[in-house]
Amino acid sequence: MNATPVQNATTEVRPNRPRLGFLGVGWIGRNRMAALAEEGCAEIVALADPSPEALKEASHLAPGAALSERPESLFENSVDGIVIATPSAAHARQAMAALERGLAVFCQKPLARTRQETRSIVDAARRADRLLGVDLSYRYVRGMAEIRDAIRRGDLGEIYAVDLTFHNAYGPDKPWFYDLALAGGGCVMDLGVHLVDLALWMLDFPDVTEVVSRLYARGRLLAKPAAEIEDYAVAEIGFRGGAVARIACSWRLSAGRDAAIDFSFHGTGGGAALRNVDGSFYDFIVERFHGTRREAVASPPDPWGGRALIDWTRRLGQEGRFAPEARQFVEIATVLDRIYGR
Repeated sequence: MNATPVQNATTEVRPNRPRLGFLGVGWIGRNRMAALAEEGCAEIVALADPSPEALKEASHLAPGAALSERPESLFENSVDGIVIATPSAAHARQAMAALERGLAVFCQKPLARTRQETRSIVDAARRADRLLGVDLSYRYVRGMAEIRDAIRRGDLGEIYAVDLTFHNAYGPDKPWFYDLALAGGGCVMDLGVHLVDLALWMLDFPDVTEVVSRLYARGRLLAKPAAEIEDYAVAEIGFRGGAVARIACSWRLSAGRDAAIDFSFHGTGGGAALRNVDGSFYDFIVERFHGTRREAVASPPDPWGGRALIDWTRRLGQEGRFAPEARQFVEIATVLDRIYGR
């Protein structure tokens, strides 16, 4: 009797490892590159940054990668996708240039400074049929997906209130963050983008019916649309059906700690929250609430920072075509525009 050969149960079909170029290798670019290199799901073949020092640091993470101080040099290499970590003003132009060459794009937040710029990038990705991703990294903190699933199942009842806070006691250290033309906004564009994203993403992007906001610079209320960079902002976002999200974010607020980060979701049947530990920017606990009781969902350590890029890279290796959920980026940008009164 002839034996029929069987496939070894331990054999894995490994997705393709995309060849990637990194455009911008400052701190955040190198941080994401390190996570990707450790995961081993891509070949990092080219790096571009105007700073020779940044390139030298980044080259240790990607030995053998082509190095250049010219952004356009990335297109001279054989790459499947571009990772963008440059000042916000450059995102739209650089993403469009990559997509028009048939390359997939992963971009640091914000994808662009305005809804109009964001829509132009998403439309270009659709035309090119290439995968577009944004580093909305707090979606990937361990425990957040579980909370989102619990909300979808109705385990927390009807969600009617969302409170989201991100206060950074320091503020950015790069001058371009304080230039309205380059950054597109201040703490809302830097930190509030995460809060708006989580409010929408956790609730499955409900229709927004109202946005009311107040922006401040050094304690002074700004006119809308703001003509200067804000360092404190509060906003209330109303959703169809009656739910409300309240967000607050700031730079250099005297909070008695390095950072105050709290993402809370309240429903008729319970609640849930992510909170930072001892003022940390990186360590979080995620909990479910049942009246006065609390239940741990996740706690540190949790190397969450590079997961958005790793997820995008794996999807690029499997297929890499345009994903319709990229429309979410336009919805986020629309709410940001309304916060700024644009």
